[in-house]
Amino acid sequence: MFHNFSLIHDDILDKAPLRRGQPTVHNKWNSDIAILSGDVMFAKAFDVLKNTEALKLKLLLTEFTKIAIEVCEGQQLDMNFENSDSVTVNDYIHMITNKTAVLLGCSLKMGAICADAHPEDANHIYEFGKHLGIAFQLMDDLLDAYAEDDTFGKQIGGDIISNKRTFLLLKAFELAGTSKKEKLLSALKETDATKKVQGVLAIYNELNIKAFCKQEADKHTKEAIKHLHDIKAKSEKKIALEEMAHALLNRQF
Repeated sequence: MFHNFSLIHDDILDKAPLRRGQPTVHNKWNSDIAILSGDVMFAKAFDVLKNTEALKLKLLLTEFTKIAIEVCEGQQLDMNFENSDSVTVNDYIHMITNKTAVLLGCSLKMGAICADAHPEDANHIYEFGKHLGIAFQLMDDLLDAYAEDDTFGKQIGGDIISNKRTFLLLKAFELAGTSKKEKLLSALKETDATKKVQGVLAIYNELNIKAFCKQEADKHTKEAIKHLHDIKAKSEKKIALEEMAHALLNRQF
């Protein structure tokens, strides 16, 4: 419920036309309706939590409100990056950790709390979810640029069109020499959306950016699985989560 609230508001801020292959809420109706719809979903998330066992409710609320703040901070950083020329790859990883990854980590940790897990195991499953969330967002960046129209639920090349500071763009600036950097800056100023996407992708391909992004996602997936293995539970209970982690690196292009 909270996740969908954040997506509705995120789509307004990004002026995104599509989500999961359907028109975004603000695009189908208007921004006022989308804002109020998101607000109700945020309230509903707390409404669901009220049914939790009283002894665990405070622990769950502590975790939930912490990540609710972090997600909003991550979204603000994302917006700040749009007007900054000094964003690094490490800055970006920090931003997506807050904006996306902590929500998955918190969801798993709250489940562990409900199951009376040892605090150490609850922290391991949080770290599993967090690193998996980072890997997911990196692959999402890749899909935004390279997915086929019928395999992705959002506008293809939307990040390039809006000049978003993604891992791909930041890595390209990091690796590009002077001439390629000038070429990339010129491509980003193109007013025709199709030509802009094609021009930027051409530079990404020259710099092998797709491979670097997959490598970074793979690094975080391996870190996630390491934390999963450190949880003191029978290995057969971890199989589904490990399969999910690997599946994220094999999303279709």
